[in-house]
Amino acid sequence: MRLANLGGRAALITGDRALDVFDAGGFGPDPMDVLENWAAFTEWVRTSPPGSSLVDPARLGPPVPRPRQVFAVALNYPPHAAEAGFGPPADPLVFTKFPTCIAGPQETVSLPGDRVDWEVELVAVIGKGGHRITEECALEHVAGFMIGQDLSERRIQSLGKPPQFSLAKSFPGFGPTGPHLVTELAPDAAITCLLNDEVVQKASLGDMIFGVPDLVARLSAVCPLLPGDLIFTGTPAGVGNRRTPPRYLTPDDVLTSRIDGLGELRTRFRAGVLTPS
Repeated sequence: MRLANLGGRAALITGDRALDVFDAGGFGPDPMDVLENWAAFTEWVRTSPPGSSLVDPARLGPPVPRPRQVFAVALNYPPHAAEAGFGPPADPLVFTKFPTCIAGPQETVSLPGDRVDWEVELVAVIGKGGHRITEECALEHVAGFMIGQDLSERRIQSLGKPPQFSLAKSFPGFGPTGPHLVTELAPDAAITCLLNDEVVQKASLGDMIFGVPDLVARLSAVCPLLPGDLIFTGTPAGVGNRRTPPRYLTPDDVLTSRIDGLGELRTRFRAGVLTPS
């Protein structure tokens, strides 16, 4: 199943056709309403009619437009931990992206500084909330998956001593997601990021240190998870600030983020107002 935000309304996507789920089944129309009624919605999908409207990709917004909690995991691929100068962590390194950074799959982002970096990620979406979820039951609580970009302003990220992550990763547009919420995903799917035409990141989801069930269990052991919560699961090696010399995003760049089976995001950039130190 592919669920999209099409012009602010929840839509089922089949090929290049869309079905408005409110008009057809009474769920929504807000995509957040669908997630709040996920069990009943997925049961209805089994017998839902086919879509008839042609999908306009320009109307696609973030499949989960207003998550209440956005978790993110650092250093979750061994090669990325190594390029950052660390060994694989024994426990997940968790931070947050504030929800107002969430954007759609065709976003144009204003650059708030000259050290904005890319981080392609798998994003897991919570469907059924819960507290202290076991790892064995974790996937029962996951509605599906999306591609995400954890854009990061590295200068602001490194201002503190010790540095803090959340503000530097939460500017408007710094959380592109989409293009759809997809319910099935191969555990070893390829994850790729291209800067213009150059492949800058490529790995397998199977390379993650902490997989989605483990993350759901560990996060929910502390925080009750809510329908629509997002988990950015970490990025592979190849980020810009670890290149020699470092490479950061400019207004001329196009960032393409792909995960096999999920589609792609295409993020563009424009000059913005620089954030003071």
